[in-house]
Amino acid sequence: MADPFDIFVLVKQVPDQGSKAGLNPDGTIDRAKAKRMLNPFDRYALQAALHTKKTYGGRVTAISMGPPPAVEVLMEALEHGVDRGVLLSDRRLAASDTLATAYALCKTVQWVGRFDIIFCGLQTTDGDTAQVGPQLAERLGLPQITYCQDFKIDDHRVHAERIIEGGYQKLDSELPVLVTVANSYHPLEYKSFRGAWRVQQLLRNEVEQKKYIQTVDLDVIGADPDRCGLKGSPTIVAATEKVGEIGGNCTMHEGHTASVLVEELLGCSNLKEFVKA
Repeated sequence: MADPFDIFVLVKQVPDQGSKAGLNPDGTIDRAKAKRMLNPFDRYALQAALHTKKTYGGRVTAISMGPPPAVEVLMEALEHGVDRGVLLSDRRLAASDTLATAYALCKTVQWVGRFDIIFCGLQTTDGDTAQVGPQLAERLGLPQITYCQDFKIDDHRVHAERIIEGGYQKLDSELPVLVTVANSYHPLEYKSFRGAWRVQQLLRNEVEQKKYIQTVDLDVIGADPDRCGLKGSPTIVAATEKVGEIGGNCTMHEGHTASVLVEELLGCSNLKEFVKA
């Protein structure tokens, strides 16, 4: 019988899309004023990790980077069936761009130890870059399968389908591998009663909680502070602006010919200026 897999999944706490977070003077999100939630894209990665555990056996470790309240998403992951969590939390990580984030997460993964497969969400709702997963794979020297919508593991190899324009592509990779999971994958299943009960017990017992969720900083994982946070982030926010509500209207047409629609469109002043240009 094959050894059980060591499965890592990266999760992030992001501002709730329905809350008004605001911006700091440096252009970063004021997270202290925002309601918090598990990044929606990471829900698919979490489901992929739990599916791998259930189907092939193993242990799932959820890893997150953020301020102390980010422990909430690790608790949520435990409720769904994750075995343990690791939170990288350090003030020196503030304002990290994707380069600094990937470096810090790489050092965290290496500190946690052996793994067979790492699952990541496609992107985050507060960054929308889709860069951290691939950058992490490069730093770890791993093959990567991005935009994965389905997979199976056989003989220590991953057989995957990844989304491409107009269809999908079939890929094979040996383990270890990093996989970014598309939101066309299976939705995250409901929390288990056992997991929810365990988390309730942990919330009442800090000593027991530390057995399941470990918080580390840059010194513990051996990361260079100069390569983290604002100091280690070459990305510069040139300007930020608040976008107001976008208005508009809609006109329904039934039975009109294409020529009538073209004439109506050409009657729009904005389109006329566009055509002239």
